[in-house]
Amino acid sequence: MQKVSLRKVKTPVSFLQENSEEVLHFSLQGLLPSGHTLALNTTLGTLSHLVCKDDRPHMLMEQQFTTSEICVLLPLLDAYPYYCPYEVLLASFNSGRVNDTAVARSRKRLQEAQEAGVWDQEMRPVRNVLSRARLKTRSFGIEISSILETGYILMQLPRHKHPEV
Repeated sequence: MQKVSLRKVKTPVSFLQENSEEVLHFSLQGLLPSGHTLALNTTLGTLSHLVCKDDRPHMLMEQQFTTSEICVLLPLLDAYPYYCPYEVLLASFNSGRVNDTAVARSRKRLQEAQEAGVWDQEMRPVRNVLSRARLKTRSFGIEISSILETGYILMQLPRHKHPEV
């Protein structure tokens, strides 16, 4: 007979940030039209594009993200309109949390990888997850763009028309 574990499964919210809000809202001025919001449900792993029309919220679209994808998407959303440094993405990817200690550890790790000539191998798992997340954010008209030797930034896809209700 197989033993069944009753241990609670770690959800993205417990993995990412304890004591975090369940749904985080981002207006992303300049990327989204005025009055539009992205809502990231960290428990379900969904990103929803919302707009208020006639005093009622309407969901224009929604995408499901894995825990790993949320770990790289959340720091990008938090950093907007600025770029998110490599070490912040690596810290969030590895531990699900972005704090000074985790970022310093990731910065040191990337410096050592650079000196050893293995920086690409160190960042490959993060880049792979970013690539999957990028495919999903494009449906919102948002591109995850690389900034050479710096990090990543959220930008508007060229000629993207935002859905209207």
